[in-house]
Amino acid sequence: MPCPRAHARPRADAARAERSTRRLEDAGVGIGVRILELASLRDGKTRRETRMLGILQYVHTTIWKALFGKSADALEKVVENEDEFMISEQEPLVNQYISVPAHLPNLNCAAFAAGIIRGALESAGFPAAVQAHTVAADAGGSRTVFLIKFAPEVLARERSLASA
Repeated sequence: MPCPRAHARPRADAARAERSTRRLEDAGVGIGVRILELASLRDGKTRRETRMLGILQYVHTTIWKALFGKSADALEKVVENEDEFMISEQEPLVNQYISVPAHLPNLNCAAFAAGIIRGALESAGFPAAVQAHTVAADAGGSRTVFLIKFAPEVLARERSLASA
């Protein structure tokens, strides 16, 4: 007779991976808040960004450079949804030196960087949900895509600024 726990293990591991991913993201949020402030001070930036594209470019270049030593590989807008953007990174530094346990194959340590992005955006007044996804790259291998979905109030503010 098979062990009754044999079927429960994959679900328990998936739930554990999801909890770990959420904890990594939450750990990154505080760093995102602080790195935005630090990068703004280093740049001598006294004016805060008021537009979505401006803050995304700031995260994509300045904040990414402060954290990882280079700009992110790409910043793209999702065609289907006006409130979604993607920051792509071929091999995020946070994934390079980490061995994911065999029993948690769905754990994506790039969730830590997603939390940093979320913290920086929320601190700048652009609340958003940020998720890290690993996708197959065109030339083989994989890349990590940080999907950024802005809150409805950010879109409303963006529309009012565009019409003004």
